[in-house]
Amino acid sequence: MQIKVTAPHKVQGRIFLPSSKSISNRALAIRALLEGSLQGANSLPSIENLSDCDDTRVMMHWLNECPEVVDIGAAGTAMRFSTALLAVSEGTRVITGSERMKNRPIGVLVDALRILGAEIEYVEKEGFPPLKIVGHANLKGGEVTLSGSVSSQYLSALLMIGPTLREGLRLVSPDKMISKPYIDMTLAVMRHYGAQAEWEDDKTIVVKPVGYRPTPYFVESDWSAASYWYEVVALSPIDDVKVMLPGLFAESLQGDSRGAGVFERLGVLTEHRGNEVILRRGGRCVSRLEYDFIEMPDLAQTFVVTCCMLGVPFHFTGLQSLKIKETDRIEALKKELAKLGFLLEDRNDSELLWNGLRKDGAGIYSDEIAIDTYEDHRMAMAFAPVALKDGNIRINNPQVVSKSYPRFWDDLKSVGFEIIEQ
Repeated sequence: MQIKVTAPHKVQGRIFLPSSKSISNRALAIRALLEGSLQGANSLPSIENLSDCDDTRVMMHWLNECPEVVDIGAAGTAMRFSTALLAVSEGTRVITGSERMKNRPIGVLVDALRILGAEIEYVEKEGFPPLKIVGHANLKGGEVTLSGSVSSQYLSALLMIGPTLREGLRLVSPDKMISKPYIDMTLAVMRHYGAQAEWEDDKTIVVKPVGYRPTPYFVESDWSAASYWYEVVALSPIDDVKVMLPGLFAESLQGDSRGAGVFERLGVLTEHRGNEVILRRGGRCVSRLEYDFIEMPDLAQTFVVTCCMLGVPFHFTGLQSLKIKETDRIEALKKELAKLGFLLEDRNDSELLWNGLRKDGAGIYSDEIAIDTYEDHRMAMAFAPVALKDGNIRINNPQVVSKSYPRFWDDLKSVGFEIIEQ
């Protein structure tokens, strides 16, 4: 499937963003551990404003059904969190996923869970899903040392089962933790449910063996999804642009809320009115942008595309986790932006640079150009606003947005974008 996205001259409107899938999945995982075993949703306290994206639906489905084979498709967060959940839940199950998921490494998490007493076997390839897990509700727990350079989802998965372990959990990272805001988010949701989990120092987190308590939870809107609307405002052809985003908290658990400050350097102003954000154009756009995305890697694609389309040279670091996302996002960005005439340079599997040059005429109103999405929702959403600069853009397999933002194309239509299926 392919769509052609054509942009309006002026963008104004109120957009009701999806709720945070990161918070939703953490709340679902913790709620399932309330009594030490997987529970049906009807017996547990409510989670209001739960995300309706694919990743969350996958979690909800298997937690409700508890099948012998848990298929999480392409949902990386669900794979990591569910692996830990199954390790501390009685019963034998196999967890698997899409072909891409079967090639995403999980050995670091499996090794850590084994240290805590988990019984896990690889079904096919060593170090990768699918996994056969014999769950036990009374794992010993103890201390685990895990490099902070690995995905924060591994650390979050371990932290969330910490209160169920007989000796609790002491998680030590000998080096700098990447995506630290996601760790802080996990700890905040855990504490909401009664866990005693704190940083002992900048390299150690201690979780005491004090169980979770039942309590309702309200999920805030998704700052990652908001980033695409910031991009829309940044790329708008006129200054008279206004986008209102209800449900975004100024004091947010989400590290991606910091993206607002970076977008300010690209000429997008953020006004907070209660729990609503209003975006406008204003201020001066920088002539060059350098930024370390170590704490918000999910926004890297948005900023890479935005800077290219604004003609702002950049040097972005802290991108090492992009290699193991839904696709190799560094290579995907290089390949797709080359179609539009931008030649990006990567270094050390963790940096992207652009010198500000673009091939003459490349990408301008070209009906031959189509952006591939690589089964990656963020590729589709980051490239859609390009239509504001290049007149229109074609997107292949646009349905991938359902992973985190199912209504994305409808929301674009609501502010005047034309979306035509080719």
